[in-house]
Amino acid sequence: MATDHIRYDVLARDALRGVLRRVLTDAAEHGLPGEHHFFITFISTAEDVKLSPRLLAQYPEEMTVILQHQFWDLVVSEDRFEVGLSFGGIPERLVVPFNSIKSFFDPSVQFGLQFEPSDAAAETPATKLPAVPAPSTATAPAAENQDEPPKATEGAEVVRLDRFRKK
Repeated sequence: MATDHIRYDVLARDALRGVLRRVLTDAAEHGLPGEHHFFITFISTAEDVKLSPRLLAQYPEEMTVILQHQFWDLVVSEDRFEVGLSFGGIPERLVVPFNSIKSFFDPSVQFGLQFEPSDAAAETPATKLPAVPAPSTATAPAAENQDEPPKATEGAEVVRLDRFRKK
């Protein structure tokens, strides 16, 4: 078999991450249209991921965040996004490099992407950050029960995507 010198796998992965980057950039600039909302799963210990020590202890391998009603200050750059979320009523600022993302899913239109994280993303410990204050519009804490779907009045919730897959 011939050697792939062009690395189509890397090109395709980068193109799909570009879709994610574009969607998040549009959400940062215009908000989420209609019923769209995003489940984003990432490796919590990947290089350049920034989480508070509390969240890193709670999610030492991977974490899924939902961008729907209760998030603020979404900033998207070429290689990462940053967002403010509330976990259990405690405001947090997360920094998530695109190369640490394992999956993206928008259940409103049943669209999802799966990524193979880069080797560097899977090996380097995350940076621990202190919690940051939320803007005055932040509201209620996340649900205590992980078996119930998120409610519109709650803060961010970390969930397993298996809850939403057909069995």
